[in-house]
Amino acid sequence: MYQPRTPGYHSQDQVTRWALPDRVFFACGACHILAHAFLERYGAPQHEVTWIRPVPGYWGNHIIVGTTDWVFDFHGYSRREAFFVHAWKRNRWLWPGWEATLVPLPSEVLISGMRSQEFDRRLKLRAPQQFLHDALPRARRYLERFPAPDAIVR
Repeated sequence: MYQPRTPGYHSQDQVTRWALPDRVFFACGACHILAHAFLERYGAPQHEVTWIRPVPGYWGNHIIVGTTDWVFDFHGYSRREAFFVHAWKRNRWLWPGWEATLVPLPSEVLISGMRSQEFDRRLKLRAPQQFLHDALPRARRYLERFPAPDAIVR
């Protein structure tokens, strides 16, 4: 759901991709790794993983963790309703006619390309080791920038 503006960027260029700033890296194809790191550190029964799955023919896949009140992604925490209003508005501006469904995901698919494909053939997640370097330590460090979920205002 994030459009990189880095000159020469291509998602298959692992060197350029790894060199992106953390916020952009976790917005562009590594959101699932950040979601896994979040669950690893703060996981609780009420935390749900959600895949924003665009309808066929559109871009804008994204994975978030959240509750009925808030969601967490590369931005940090957002109120759930405001997040989805913004996401839909932004994506429809980028791609007129854009639509998506919210798909609950089992956490096991977040760091397994094979399991993600078994869950849904359109879900093509890279394992942390499939990046130029292991992306999980990077996600853990990035997560340190944000407070624990129990510290956010509800």
